[in-house]
Amino acid sequence: MRILGVIPSRWGSTRFPGKSLHPILGKPLIVWVVEAVKRARSLDAVIVATDDERIAEAVGGQGIRVAMTSPHHPSGTDRVAEAAQAAPDDVVVNIQGDEPLIEPALIDALAAKLTADRRWEMATAACPIGEARELAAPGVVKVVTDRDDAALYFSRLPIPFRRDGPADLASGLYWRHLGIYAYRGDFLNRLVREPPCLLEQTEMLEQLRALHLGARIAVIRTGPMGVGVDTPEDVGYLEAELRRRGRTD
Repeated sequence: MRILGVIPSRWGSTRFPGKSLHPILGKPLIVWVVEAVKRARSLDAVIVATDDERIAEAVGGQGIRVAMTSPHHPSGTDRVAEAAQAAPDDVVVNIQGDEPLIEPALIDALAAKLTADRRWEMATAACPIGEARELAAPGVVKVVTDRDDAALYFSRLPIPFRRDGPADLASGLYWRHLGIYAYRGDFLNRLVREPPCLLEQTEMLEQLRALHLGARIAVIRTGPMGVGVDTPEDVGYLEAELRRRGRTD
């Protein structure tokens, strides 16, 4: 069994083309992510999965593998699956290429969840929602779990819906899904073979395909992941946070 960390990275981001190579305090964004992921203790290998030679060149000196993948993949998950070439018992952790503040300990926790317990096909993470505007925002994906912290559903709507009165944010019911996943190898390979289901197409959330297929997805509760980069406007916020943390090189 191998534990692989795979970072999908493409040039053609809809809202921020070329963001993987955008300089953050003078260093490309993807290099910040790679350096964070390399600090995870559980990974047997770190792979950047890309379809762009410029990205491959930028990370080529980081002591990691670069997998050149098809430019026609419909999602990052498909790119991860091609790069990993996972055996059934492997664990593959999919780490977004625009999250330089990812905690290595969270990567290790996701991998440990699957290696320690065969009940789970996948694992992901969530943090508390503390503001009403965050709960209402369609761009913030919400997750509801059962008593074992298995995902019941993911939605862009504010779930669970409180019938009587406004949502009680102090109740501990409202959780924001964080876009990091660990997959068991055999399930990852099955997932990318299956077509998108109607739920996935409606909410535009890939993880709903996994639930549709009957997967048990463990949800690890954690704190906020920190500033990610979705648009050019996010760069300034990220640089300020890196300076605040004393990470300037």
